[in-house]
Amino acid sequence: IRLTDCSFSWPGGDPVFEGLSLTAPKGSHIALMGRNGSGKSTLGLLMKGLLQPTSGTAEVDGFTAGSEESRFEMMRRVGLVFQNPDNTIVTTTVERELAFGLENLGLPSAEIARRVDEMLDRFDLERYRHGNPSALSGGEKQRLALASVMVMQPDYLILDEPTSLLDPWSRSHILEMIHETAKSGTTVIHITP
Repeated sequence: IRLTDCSFSWPGGDPVFEGLSLTAPKGSHIALMGRNGSGKSTLGLLMKGLLQPTSGTAEVDGFTAGSEESRFEMMRRVGLVFQNPDNTIVTTTVERELAFGLENLGLPSAEIARRVDEMLDRFDLERYRHGNPSALSGGEKQRLALASVMVMQPDYLILDEPTSLLDPWSRSHILEMIHETAKSGTTVIHITP
């Protein structure tokens, strides 16, 4: 991920940031820190390709959000886990939640089933396979949110304060999973206050 002289403003608003440049090399584990309202989440959306800079360039492996095809490649490479998992649940069962992104990528059914089974086991969600994600605890929802992104095997993983709503045990568990992910070679950008 490379940002070069990036600025971003919401329509009609003051700049969120100006002239920002950064590089997140493959395999790195980076903490992006700042006070609430400083633009960290906006920066995450920019690195994912969900937003375009007002000026400057944001690219992932040479792709930018400039064209639809390039934007798709950028978004495919970058996984983003939001702070509040309730804002990301789109299906009615845990199993379907894990399969949703893979289906959108057009993967074969057998590969989808294999990856879903792997994530249910890895994130200790098997017993909730057919359950409604909305009925899960905060920690379980956050594990599901992380699993739903990890099942897509992104090259880059952006985590927007993924432990802020969790109890100490769940926080420790999620941080352990994040550390394992970083050790496996995935580039991790951890947004934190």
